[in-house]
Amino acid sequence: MKVQVLRSAMKDLEKGRKFYDCQESGVGDYFFDSLFSEIDSLALYGGIHSVHFGFHRLLAKRFPYAIYYKVIEGKATVFRILDCRRDPSRLRNTFKVSDN
Repeated sequence: MKVQVLRSAMKDLEKGRKFYDCQESGVGDYFFDSLFSEIDSLALYGGIHSVHFGFHRLLAKRFPYAIYYKVIEGKATVFRILDCRRDPSRLRNTFKVSDN
């Protein structure tokens, strides 16, 4: 299966990378590489994850982030990559805005 990462997801990754680089030098790159490894796994495992807010949700193993994607015409399309430490109602509002 092919994997497509939308601009909104890339912006989320960049925010996370900047946050972790502020914590300690080099951690942002590790964050980015780890999350992209998870995204790459969707080529094999896309569509098996539970559905939340109308999207499949893959929880990252090394960082508290969730990858929200949909399988559309045999392709896993990543819409958002969000920090799980945020308020769940704020997450819900994020998806209401992106659905319209």
